[in-house]
Amino acid sequence: MSQFFASPVRDAAAARDAHFVPANAPFSCFVKKGESVRIVDLEGQQAVDTLLYRADDVSERYSSQDTLRVQGSAYVSTGTKLISCEGNVMAVVTADTCGRHDTSAGACSCEANTVRFGHQVKYLHACRENFIIEVAKHGMSKRDIVPNINFFMNVPVEPSGELAIVDGISGPGDYVELKAEMDILLVISNCPQINNPCNGFNPTPITVLVFGAED
Repeated sequence: MSQFFASPVRDAAAARDAHFVPANAPFSCFVKKGESVRIVDLEGQQAVDTLLYRADDVSERYSSQDTLRVQGSAYVSTGTKLISCEGNVMAVVTADTCGRHDTSAGACSCEANTVRFGHQVKYLHACRENFIIEVAKHGMSKRDIVPNINFFMNVPVEPSGELAIVDGISGPGDYVELKAEMDILLVISNCPQINNPCNGFNPTPITVLVFGAED
């Protein structure tokens, strides 16, 4: 078990809900204040693009900029407070067996893929398209998609200040767990990227577990 783990281990069988999210797919669920959500990288090296919205007012949503500013760190890990655009704590990372997660590189899109990898890849599905599909189920549009967290994605900062996307460091079964500090809508794109090493060039499934609030 990683040194980054913090809160006591809970049996997955104790989860109130368990969701299998196939490779390349979008997903969303509601998590109530006090509940915890665990995202499990089943096979390792799978980037999981994630957004948070306030459940009863989706105009309040995750802010990567405010999260980085408050933490004073380039990465998300155990103890990180995920901050909203209103300056409120949406969730706290309570456990992490990987150790480092990105919140700077954003989500892949068909347009970005074309710029980075050539016009021949424009037809490939991307995280932004996953997000558009999923937020539409909750009355939102592409205008509501903001810079996201990339759980399990390895994005070192080069000495030049540029971001690099390299092989992931998560192994099979690694997970990150968040405790909700308000009622939230969790939106995920299980990243379909195959043109850079963020998924080991092989997108794989994940599991999302939701645990009831602890006494």
